[in-house]
Amino acid sequence: MSYIIDEFDVVVVGGGHAGCEAALAAARMGMKTVLFAISLDSIAMMPCNPSIGGSSKGHIVKEIDALGGEMGKNIDKTYIQTKMLNTAKGPAVYSLRAQADKVRYQSEMKHTLEKTPNLQIRQYEIVDLLIENGAIKGVKTNGNTIYECKAVVLCTGTYLKARCLYGDVITECGPNHLMAATKLSQCLKDLGIRLYRFKTGTLKKLGVEMRRFKTGTPARMNKNSIDFSKMQPQYGDENIVPFSFENTPEDIKREQVLCWLTYTNEQTHNIIKQNLHRSPLYSGVIEGTGPRYCPSIEDKVVRFADKQRHQLFIEPEGENTEEMYIQGMSSSLPEDVQVAMYRTIAGLENCQITRNAYAIEYDCIDATQLKISLEFKNIKGLFSAGQLNGSSGYEEAAAQGLIAGINAVKYIKKEPSLILKRSDAYIGVLIDDLVTKGTKEPYRMMTSRAEYRLLLRQDNADQRLTPLGYELGLISQKRYDVLLKKQKEIANEIKRVSSIIVAPSKQVQQLLEKYHSTEIHTGVRLSELIKRPELDYEKLSVLDIQRPELPFEIKQQVNIQIKYEGYIKQQMKQVEQFQKMENKKLPENIDYTTIKGLRIEAQQKLNDIRPISIGHASRITGVSPADISVLLIYMEQNKRQKTESV
Repeated sequence: MSYIIDEFDVVVVGGGHAGCEAALAAARMGMKTVLFAISLDSIAMMPCNPSIGGSSKGHIVKEIDALGGEMGKNIDKTYIQTKMLNTAKGPAVYSLRAQADKVRYQSEMKHTLEKTPNLQIRQYEIVDLLIENGAIKGVKTNGNTIYECKAVVLCTGTYLKARCLYGDVITECGPNHLMAATKLSQCLKDLGIRLYRFKTGTLKKLGVEMRRFKTGTPARMNKNSIDFSKMQPQYGDENIVPFSFENTPEDIKREQVLCWLTYTNEQTHNIIKQNLHRSPLYSGVIEGTGPRYCPSIEDKVVRFADKQRHQLFIEPEGENTEEMYIQGMSSSLPEDVQVAMYRTIAGLENCQITRNAYAIEYDCIDATQLKISLEFKNIKGLFSAGQLNGSSGYEEAAAQGLIAGINAVKYIKKEPSLILKRSDAYIGVLIDDLVTKGTKEPYRMMTSRAEYRLLLRQDNADQRLTPLGYELGLISQKRYDVLLKKQKEIANEIKRVSSIIVAPSKQVQQLLEKYHSTEIHTGVRLSELIKRPELDYEKLSVLDIQRPELPFEIKQQVNIQIKYEGYIKQQMKQVEQFQKMENKKLPENIDYTTIKGLRIEAQQKLNDIRPISIGHASRITGVSPADISVLLIYMEQNKRQKTESV
């Protein structure tokens, strides 16, 4: 018999990276919150690569931190190697990445949850959702206990009906052989029996549409069985850049560990090709769709048949373990094939596998069933975040968890949801892509997905988002004051540099010649010289004897804002046009089947997605520019009719 055991404001289901951020946000905003995990040992677990950040993902972590999230602080505490990627390109695509000590990362995050006021963590499987009048009212555990609540955030990761596979070995479990969540997936599907919507004269059942996705992970190996002399060492950066804007390089600087680079070869590829029929990925055993941008080694060999080798990074799983992670070689091949193929690689000839590579299949939802706030359209107070929404990656999950947690609180307080636009943050791009376009494969964030990436750099995430975090109560007054001081110092230095006139003296010409820059013949503003591609703020310091001593981050911002001023202004104009379309709000109750001129496909897509603005509607797959014109005319006619009636 079920019985009510407790009552909370917010229930978070799942203790992965999404669940941690959702629970912390809700609790820090004053809500009585509980986080349920199948195992407390799975909290903040890194079942795949023990790293945070990377291309575009580093941007997301910086944005999480700028809003008041925890991921950036936690990796700063627990990194063992850190690197800034893409430094040969422009600052828009610089991306910070850090290798983590996976056990320390987990324990630090779990301890943070345990210390947070208003937050409890419980080891339980959630098997049912309690819904009344289309709104969430509570959850039921596998122990038949009921926890009443006002909002629920689902952050189930890859645990729903999960199974792990390699060769013909199939285990009904989640990552790292932890127990799978078998009942909640069916509960979501069965919601169609309980929820109905009256539409165009017909009664239509509405459940939660589920999909089957797949991801994978490579083998782990004993460090003592690897010959590193045959590999290329990969060093961390000497100049440390923290993920959290609250930290300085001096705060977190420590001795870093080495990673290593090696490659597959023709022999490796031949073994894989000869055994493709034994891979569940190719034999038809795996039903789920895998990630395009993080393929298994079987996929790489088949899809990129012209490539003679693929790079592999050998990375430590932590400082107090001998296990090494083989990045770039996930697989679901049988154990004997795995041993054979790994041992063809330079340095791994005598490798001892500690954990086999495996694929994992799991249920997730079609995210177009969500509002842009990450709340289900048809279930009030029920939010969804992370890999349950079809995304991949710890960073994407954490970002969604943070926003879902914030909006769960907003829902309870009856306040407008926090909606980050595509011009505000990578997080805005991520969520908009998922809920507007959906995804037929695990979604991965990339810099190319962001139209306004010059404005959405990782170095200015605090200037973009920390004021929002402060308004939400997730950023302290002290931290907000530090940001205001920083912005003032940047503005003052840009103003000062722009007022300095550099004369064509011998010293100036010699400096210009040193950097292969064109001579000047009249006085030139120092800011104009900074804009030259071969020069920058730091190189010109010898000509600026009045220059004040400033922190690195201030100098960096001055250089970027001056050097890219023209491009930034151009992108700001594009954002202004974008905002005009975003500000043309669409009523929630439009029945698009009644609008003449809309194509049938557009009517169906618009009724399903329920866009909040013309801009939002324009990004829906299947809605053409002609359909947008029809909507604009419809809105203008409605506006005139209302004016005339008044």
